Amino acid sequence: MRRIAIITDDPGWHGKQLCLAFAERGYVAEYVSLTACKLQLTVADLPIIIPGFEQQLPAAVFVRGVPGGSLEEVVFYLDVLHALKILGVPVYNDAGAIERSVDKGMTSFLLQHGGLPTAMTWVLRDRDEALAIAEQQLRAGYYLISKPLFGSQGEGIRRIEKSTDLLWLTSSRGIYYLQRFVECAGDGYSDVRVFVINGRAVAAMRRRGISWLNNVARGASCECIELESDLAELAIAAVAALKMDYAGVDVIQDADGCYRIIEVNSVPAWKGLQSVCDINIAECLVADLLDRYCMPEKAC
Repeated sequence: MRRIAIITDDPGWHGKQLCLAFAERGYVAEYVSLTACKLQLTVADLPIIIPGFEQQLPAAVFVRGVPGGSLEEVVFYLDVLHALKILGVPVYNDAGAIERSVDKGMTSFLLQHGGLPTAMTWVLRDRDEALAIAEQQLRAGYYLISKPLFGSQGEGIRRIEKSTDLLWLTSSRGIYYLQRFVECAGDGYSDVRVFVINGRAVAAMRRRGISWLNNVARGASCECIELESDLAELAIAAVAALKMDYAGVDVIQDADGCYRIIEVNSVPAWKGLQSVCDINIAECLVADLLDRYCMPEKAC
């Protein structure tokens, strides 16, 4: 029996969709929490102990979520994923891709380093300097976004619009991540989520927010859009810059009509996108994982 481990603490709708897609391909998928895994470095045993896979490691691992925690805990969770890949178990997305994308500072650096358009960004330690940057940007007529270095679904994000808002300038455990707010083209608030799998943009939607945050988890509505070639190429380039198997790329069109990459998510949700597109995204993800990494000749 060919078995897959889906790494998650909250299977929900996405976990069910993946299980169904794996079953269609003759695989049994089981949910696993990284909090329950351990390294057991003895001679006789498997070096990685995964609940339900004590006798044989999974054919592949699909990462749907990495738990939060202390620095030591998060490093350990990523150690488990790194070790699985070293042992020849396909990990999708792998630990390196997750590390590059979960850290917004590194994501911004890699996008800029790759020559891709993104918002002006500052990441620094000193609070006084962060305040000075914010004040200078406000004087120049720009809003700023203050984000936690780690986080998703809009949690902990604030927009700095006036000097009194600087009281809300918060750090992510001592690190300040500031990004110039990008005014979107047209009326209201919107951006585009492009879903990229193995170097191909497979679907896209426009998210229209009820406020300047366009996250579906924060009430944004979804609408299907035709994927323009330049938008698709930009999203594909972003995923390549971060060396990911797949990702959800958030892009905003600014007031001048130029596209800017806002975020690249290595563990993207796709329930909202699935509701407005014709393809089965879970089936596309599973097909890519199995066809590229788990063909019979690859001993999965």
